[in-house]
Amino acid sequence: MLVDFDPVIVTLGPFKLHWYGLMYLFAFGAAYLLGMQRAKQAHSPLTPEQVSDLVFYAVLGAVLGGRIGYILFYNFHAYLANPLAIFKIWEGGMSFHGGLLGVCLVFWLYGRRLKQGFFTIADFAAPLVPLGLGFGRIGNFINGELWGSPTQLPWGMVFPTGGAMTRHPSQLYEALLEGVLLFIILWLYSKQPRPTMRVSGLFLIFYGSFRFLIEFVRLPDAHIGYLAGDWLTMGHLLSTPMILFGLFLWAWSGKKAVAKA
Repeated sequence: MLVDFDPVIVTLGPFKLHWYGLMYLFAFGAAYLLGMQRAKQAHSPLTPEQVSDLVFYAVLGAVLGGRIGYILFYNFHAYLANPLAIFKIWEGGMSFHGGLLGVCLVFWLYGRRLKQGFFTIADFAAPLVPLGLGFGRIGNFINGELWGSPTQLPWGMVFPTGGAMTRHPSQLYEALLEGVLLFIILWLYSKQPRPTMRVSGLFLIFYGSFRFLIEFVRLPDAHIGYLAGDWLTMGHLLSTPMILFGLFLWAWSGKKAVAKA
């Protein structure tokens, strides 16, 4: 199957609506609607009005953090040579790990404003994130970027920028695992009150694990390549601390829950 989408949906004079940008609108819209639904739960620490503010600030944190993270982690020298390219987010070039750091900063600042703990905010918001990640990966798929290694599997796809060989549609793997499956896990688990840090820990464990596995069939950025051997990527390197920290949060939250009991 040949994947060759036009990344521009419609052009109106100088204005161009890109699929990648539309996916971001879907992502933030889904976070807002899900946040409003979670605010109706009896154990919600936030009101609907506070959810609106949190999502607005989180959008800023995700976009700025994601862009800065991509520049620092993946392509610093290219952006140093052409600083104006920093603003061309419709061309792709966003780092999840950078976006996560940006959103965490927002959670900390907003939590201080509400006199709520960081993990109280993070546990509330974690289930709102995966569907947005899924939309982002669909944007990568439409852009024909971040494709995987060559494969002979029946669902292999040909990407114009990847040559004539069939490749793993790693963007769709991520959309399904980090997007749909992770959302189902977190949404169902968080329906009931849980010890503080548990939902955040679960998010880190599963996202980090899914991303780590997919990195084996997702080719690294050409200007970075493999960090060691023919398999270790920057994605592996950045996902490992997430998994370890998630396991720590899960274990520590369990100890605190036992102590309270």
